[in-house]
Amino acid sequence: MSAALVGKICWVLLVAGWYAIRYPFERRARRGRVRKTARGRAETIRMLISLSGLGIVPGIFVATGFPRFATYAPSPVQTALGVAAMVAALVLFRLTHKALGKMWSVSLDIREKHQLVTSGIYRRVRHPMYTAFWTMALAQALLVPNLVAGLAGLAGFGTLYFLRVGPEEAMMEETFGQAYRDYRARTARLLPGIY
Repeated sequence: MSAALVGKICWVLLVAGWYAIRYPFERRARRGRVRKTARGRAETIRMLISLSGLGIVPGIFVATGFPRFATYAPSPVQTALGVAAMVAALVLFRLTHKALGKMWSVSLDIREKHQLVTSGIYRRVRHPMYTAFWTMALAQALLVPNLVAGLAGLAGFGTLYFLRVGPEEAMMEETFGQAYRDYRARTARLLPGIY
């Protein structure tokens, strides 16, 4: 089996794993009451851009080979690094969902009786779910042997991240006040001790 085929199969497993982790939380979130939300046209556009980069564009490539001009033959080392990033992304993704529990939402929502989560993986990092998505985008870049489809995840999720993290932190500060400011002062945004 070629490294390219292994990479494509692993990308499909990455998406399936992501969905399997998220689905029960998404079902539960639909039943919860939202006190405040920042959903709207801008958030919908950001989510669609991210979905396009992490799902639609690579999915089309994996299913059809389009766009062929950007396809290349990956090395086994590249594919192995992609598998390692895939596993790391899914582990991080599961840890973030587990820590958030009922506080999780797909968008920028504050739930009734919302609590600031500062335990588990959130003890040292404010946005470990974003870290998981960055790792997922990196895994995609390594696993999907196409310059357009592989890098689409970094571009798509990067757009969502850079346009969303500021408003999200502002919403958390508005909701939790000094408790959030203290939490922000002692934690990193994505990587402990780095950023």
